[in-house]
Amino acid sequence: MLRPFTEVDVFTATPYHGNALAVVLDGEGLTAEEMRRFASWTNLAETTFLLPPSTPEADYRVRIFTASEELPFAGHPTLGTCHAWLETGGVPRKEGEIVQECGAGLVRVRRTGDGLAFQAPPLVRSGPVEEPLVQKIADALGIERAGIVDAEWADNGPGWVAVLLADAESVLALRPGLVPCFVGVAGPYPEGSPYDFEVRAFTHAHGFTIEDPVTGSLNASLAQWLLRTGRAKAPYVASQGTVLDRAGRVHISTDEEGNVWVSGSVVTCVTGQVEL
Repeated sequence: MLRPFTEVDVFTATPYHGNALAVVLDGEGLTAEEMRRFASWTNLAETTFLLPPSTPEADYRVRIFTASEELPFAGHPTLGTCHAWLETGGVPRKEGEIVQECGAGLVRVRRTGDGLAFQAPPLVRSGPVEEPLVQKIADALGIERAGIVDAEWADNGPGWVAVLLADAESVLALRPGLVPCFVGVAGPYPEGSPYDFEVRAFTHAHGFTIEDPVTGSLNASLAQWLLRTGRAKAPYVASQGTVLDRAGRVHISTDEEGNVWVSGSVVTCVTGQVEL
């Protein structure tokens, strides 16, 4: 069966400078295994499948797959899928807000001057990281333990440990070995720079460390940590993907109630049909 399909680039206004996402715009009738197999074939970080919502509160439902598993939530797939849904004629039930249904529940998305934005989900784990793990992370990053300014659990689902280095230059210089867990690293730029932080995201699979070009979920949890500890003030802009020849730009803001919002531009790069 031919199904409408698109590939979009997230957290960039310039095609091929952000993080790519494949979106199957009609996922009805596909099994989880069929979705996973296609996601594996695309060879992208994630592939999403649009479905009708199962609750009247949502505008659409999405299932998010990596090459090996289904995710309850992920940041760049949320913005990319919402962009694709709107571009193909989706009309929100509520003016000014889109509600996405996914494995993690309902996620609010809205339009901003910096692109689409999702509300950061609550952390499922926070607090100090046990010292033996911090040492393992330092070893994997190839730096001295003293080079880590601070580390904290900042897990909103994938299992992120947030690591703060002294500056953006130190973040860009990292050449990691095999990381022991999902590690997000941030370092501040000097005052007056175009961006406030440089961010890198390291995951592992099949005995290899993988660097993600631009990571919505990590930036969401990093923002909650950095804002709470006074290391950042909203709004701010994070740069990510520099070492990978990308130019991801993640905009962080807060609303009147103190909720953190993560926004970025999305551009469509490929449209067509896929046999599934």
